[in-house]
Amino acid sequence: MHFVYILLSEKTDKYYVGQTSNIEARLARHNAGRVPATKATRPWKLAHIEEYASRFLALSRERELKSWHSHERINRLIQQAQTG
Repeated sequence: MHFVYILLSEKTDKYYVGQTSNIEARLARHNAGRVPATKATRPWKLAHIEEYASRFLALSRERELKSWHSHERINRLIQQAQTG
């Protein structure tokens, strides 16, 4: 399985979108400062996760979410997922 995840910076209230096959290890790397793009804005918490059968599908969804460029649109996605 592959996952698309959205992290929320507790420092800046900004989102980061990524994909991985191991969500726990990836989140640990972000919070340990081992990901250059997120190092300065730690700590991060997992705000949203989606599961996909292949890396190709996860990468496609990651690109789609990154193309949104909208904090509010991502907020709506997270809220909809939480309410079912």
